[in-house]
Amino acid sequence: MEGERVPVACPACSPDLETVHEVLTTGGGRATVQCSECGHTHKVPIEDERTVEREVVVSQDGESFTASVEVEAEETVRKGDEFILETDEAIMQVRITDLEVGPEERTSFAQAEDVETFWTRAVDNVTVNVTVHPKDGQHDATKSMELQLPGDYEFTIGETEEFDDREFKIEGIHVRQEVVGDYKFQKLGHEGDVVEAKDVKRIYGTDTKKKPWSAW
Repeated sequence: MEGERVPVACPACSPDLETVHEVLTTGGGRATVQCSECGHTHKVPIEDERTVEREVVVSQDGESFTASVEVEAEETVRKGDEFILETDEAIMQVRITDLEVGPEERTSFAQAEDVETFWTRAVDNVTVNVTVHPKDGQHDATKSMELQLPGDYEFTIGETEEFDDREFKIEGIHVRQEVVGDYKFQKLGHEGDVVEAKDVKRIYGTDTKKKPWSAW
């Protein structure tokens, strides 16, 4: 909490109006704060933040498991938000894909205390689906592949990627529904557009190998 800026009434310059204060120290259930308007330093009680424990369903590589997370009750959570989830088996980064607030009732944002279940997807390491067309344009010879990559690996439209003996130029990227708001469109095709692996629903590319097209 130290170093944070908080709204507090200042007894020296604004006893009836909150001003921005910087938290200098904390201890004994109180914080020493300094008013940004007049520089006056005084103490204020620290309000305990109420937390709730909620169920988390995690999807990872086609499988799912259930865990739990403790969050601030009044925190606003949204689809697309990410958080660190600790379980007995692992610590992972997950992204919210849906919020269940009642039987068969889901929403895109809510206060944490109103959420019954966080539906999430593991995003620290992800599987990326790729569709590659041969250079001659024969769509009946299209091939698909799956790439296992770190979630923050970046793909750029117009650039060539090479994995093992597979090489292709990225022509388009379809991003996941929960992060559409972070991009210009859900289907991107402009050269230079960059998408992180954890945001990719599917990549479309063209084979760039010089040898004749063949099955992998």
